[in-house]
Amino acid sequence: MNIGLTGGIASGKSSVSKLLVSLGAILIDADQIAREVMLPGHPVLAAVTKHFGQVVLLEDGSLNRKKLGELVFNHPDQLQALNQITHPAIRQEMRDRKHKFEEQFPDRLIVADIPLLYESGLEDGYDQIMLVYVPREVQLERLMKRDGLNKDQAILRLKAQMDIEEKKQKADIIIDNSGDFEETKKQILAFWRDTGLS
Repeated sequence: MNIGLTGGIASGKSSVSKLLVSLGAILIDADQIAREVMLPGHPVLAAVTKHFGQVVLLEDGSLNRKKLGELVFNHPDQLQALNQITHPAIRQEMRDRKHKFEEQFPDRLIVADIPLLYESGLEDGYDQIMLVYVPREVQLERLMKRDGLNKDQAILRLKAQMDIEEKKQKADIIIDNSGDFEETKKQILAFWRDTGLS
């Protein structure tokens, strides 16, 4: 069985993915793969460098994330160009890993952690979608605290994603993470039992 794991920004998705892994799930992390494709020697980094120029590389040949960020921030056409280079490679790597793990470990739960799962239209690739949910006001409060943002900055970040309530309507499994860790853990354990994975 596989699930797509998603949430809103500052909803606590990484805590839930760690819990699932501690129970025996295999994790495929989209953000981790996004970092891997930008390592020296990877064809994706080569393609990014070809498009943006050597200016996006540090002296040791690794990615200058700050410089790349400056080039795409507030330049939608350049951000789109970057996404067109990186996203297909990330998605392909995720599919490849999912198929490999399904063959190697047919009895284990495979969890694909994808922050922008719905925004990217990837929900059809998974048996079920699990959403880590917190109400918007909790999300806003946690984001301000976590990233040291003021309210206006935090609202802008939230607006860049699909509204959490809309995601809640679409998801198959809702994990409400607005309480404490023990409450969240109870929900994960109940999900684990219900799927017959224990």
